[in-house]
Amino acid sequence: MALYTAHLPQWKRDEVEQIKQYAGEYALVGLVDLYGIPAKQIQQMRRDIRGDAVLKMARNSLMEHAFSEMGGDIEPVSSHLDGQSALIYTNENPYRLYKRLEQTKTKMVAKPGDVAPEDIVIPKGPTSFKPGPIVGELQQAGIPAAIEGGKVKIRETKTVVKKGETISKKMADVLAKLDIRPIDVGLNLQVAFYEGSLYKPSMLAIDETLYYNNVVLASQQAFNLSVNAAIPTAQTIVPIIGKAAMEARNLAVDACIYEKDVVDLIIARAYRETLAVRSIVEGN
Repeated sequence: MALYTAHLPQWKRDEVEQIKQYAGEYALVGLVDLYGIPAKQIQQMRRDIRGDAVLKMARNSLMEHAFSEMGGDIEPVSSHLDGQSALIYTNENPYRLYKRLEQTKTKMVAKPGDVAPEDIVIPKGPTSFKPGPIVGELQQAGIPAAIEGGKVKIRETKTVVKKGETISKKMADVLAKLDIRPIDVGLNLQVAFYEGSLYKPSMLAIDETLYYNNVVLASQQAFNLSVNAAIPTAQTIVPIIGKAAMEARNLAVDACIYEKDVVDLIIARAYRETLAVRSIVEGN
């Protein structure tokens, strides 16, 4: 059902129209999450994608109005609005956009309350700290630290926060002092609408190396099947003929069929067998 927009103030009406206008100008319309990204970094990310994509911020309610008015296959995009959503427009396909956004992400220090995106591991070894209160702070955070050679040293590698756990204030302070930046900050794609279909991040997070290796493996297996099953193609006809010729030659040798192409092989095999028999006889 279309939302009632007749009495929107003019500035809101203009925002809705611009959202719709961009949707008509670009092949892809997406939503990205800006939660937790400082304004300075948002501006940097805008510069990073300039020329390839347009980032537009608007109130969620106005985006919902716009998608409702456009209707059709694009309307369900509004159901993915959540938190601090923004619009992104591009003529790239969803896979390229997702990869580009992942590449723009940077690592930042953790804040109290952040959730660890992966296991946070403190490696053993010397630090740049001189002996002082830092030793007690590290130990209180569960990090085995000691003074060695006039420096503070981590005595063993330690997983201090597991993936999915909340980072405490004490741990956030220690990680900042160790200059460990576990938090990925960037534009997280929520959904993309492209050529009539919706694409979620889980569909776009492709391991390109694994995908390439699987394609290569499939090609090799198809080639081997074609050769072994004698299915001639432009790529396999030469190996098939070569395989057939080798098998025919081996059969002729085993059956002692005296053809000009195999008679030398038959004689050579007979000679080897004679030597083997003589070796056995002489050995006895």
